[in-house]
Order: sequence, then C-alpha cells, then structure tokens
Amino acid sequence: MEPSEPIPVVTLPSETAVVGGGRMGAGIAHALLLAGSTVVLVEADDDAAAAARARVARALEHSAERGTLDGTVDRTLAGLQTTTSIDGIGSAGLVIEAVSEAPALKTKVIGAIARAVDAAAVIATNTSSLSIDELSLAAPPASRFIGLHFFNPVPASRLVEVVTGSATASDVVARAVGWVRTMGKTPVVVRDSPGFATSRLGVALGLEAIRMVEEGVASAEDIDTAMVLGYRHPVGPLRLTDLVGLDVRLGIAEHLYETLGGRFEPPELLRRMVADGDLGRKTGRGFYPW
Repeated sequence: MEPSEPIPVVTLPSETAVVGGGRMGAGIAHALLLAGSTVVLVEADDDAAAAARARVARALEHSAERGTLDGTVDRTLAGLQTTTSIDGIGSAGLVIEAVSEAPALKTKVIGAIARAVDAAAVIATNTSSLSIDELSLAAPPASRFIGLHFFNPVPASRLVEVVTGSATASDVVARAVGWVRTMGKTPVVVRDSPGFATSRLGVALGLEAIRMVEEGVASAEDIDTAMVLGYRHPVGPLRLTDLVGLDVRLGIAEHLYETLGGRFEPPELLRRMVADGDLGRKTGRGFYPW
C-alpha cells in the first residue's frame, strides 16, 4: 500500500473577521483565535459587542481548563477586537457572516461585508440551510463566496460543512478546507442544495421523532435513549432539537418543506410549541426542562 500523501497545512489569514457575535459567532471567533489569527468581531451596538467579547473570553477560559489553549487567556483575547462598525473589517482576508438565519438580514449583512473588504477577501456565510448561490448575489464576485457551516457549540464540535456554490472558485474551496483543518476541525465538502447534508438528514430525523411524541409512540426521553444506546448517537434527536432551538428547527423545516416537499412538513406539535414559546434550552423548556 502506498503511503498517503500528507495533508498540506494552509494557514489562516493573519486577520479575519466575524460579523455577528451571538453563540455561533463567538464560537467561530474562539476557533479562529485558537488557530492563531487575529479577529475583528462586529456587533450591532456596544452592549452586544461587550456581551460577545465576554462569550469569547469564557470559551477561552474553558479551553485553558481543558489544556487546549497555547498561552494565556489574556494574551489570546488580546487578538480579539470588537467593533460596531463594518468598516473595521477592511483588511480581513476571511470574513464569516454569523447573524441569525433570516434571509433578508443575511443578504443585507453580506452586502455590507462585500462593500467593506478587498476584492481578494473570501466571504463565508455560516448558514445551516440557505442557498449559497442566492446569498452570493449580495457579494460579487460570487467566485469568492462560500458556506462554512459550523455546529453548535462550536468549541466542542469537530465538524464544519464547506458548502460550495455553483460559482465558488476551486482555490477558494481548497483554502476553506485547509482553514477548517487549521482550526482543528474536520471539513466535509457539500454542493449547495436545500439543507446541505447535515441539516437535511438531521431535520428529517428530528421531525420524525417529534411526530412519534405527537402520536404517543414513546416519550421524548425513551426516543432519545433508543437513538443514543441503539445507534450510538451522542445525543438524541429531541434533546438536540432543544439545544438547537425549536424555532430554528422549525425555520429550517419550513424552508425544506417549500423546496423539497411534503416529507419535511413540520409537525403540528412543533408549531404549537414554538407558538407557546417553548423553544428549548434558551427559554428553559422544550421537550425537556432546562
């Protein structure tokens, strides 16, 4: 057997940026900092920027406790700049949009990013299901636009979906794959399609589990236990729905229902729980109490 070729190391740009400092954006910034890049993190206002910086600091503290942080928390955190102005990202070689999963908002933010950075900068969107081709229209040339779908929580997750649009340049794909590896994560390359690979499969399983609860087949706890012990899933589909957020899962399901048809129609139980405000961990109650 021939020895496998070594995977080339692709270093991150010395300066990167993340637009959106919520749970996902802060986690992405944390991963970029650990990989040695300086990071500009853009938020809507001063309070949100301060909260985002605090999220990154807590993540770095946890990394230090686990022994996965080179250097000190303070020294690593010094590589993070928070700002409320998109103009502060002008010298970034990679910008990752990480605002909420709302097409109009993402399009607006991506357009602002495209106007703020150099034409050579790579622009990525952290979306779990929205079309890369459609979002790329806001960031010409589309050849430099790509999807980087990180998973929640970013520090603990090893996977990133690298989603290629029809116009994404091959060298941008190669660099994105290398950057993901530099961040200590495993890339999978997926063609732009509704739900990509992970959301499409994950939502299908989650919706069927919700239907089983709705039909009284088994309790949420027993369904999850069956998948964890029987199929070695790290977490059951209903607990995962709570972690992702029932509103987020509903939004993705509705998008897949519109694009792929009836097998992704959201169960009435999911719609009712979202209407009642039972969104999972972030509201303290979903399929489980939190």
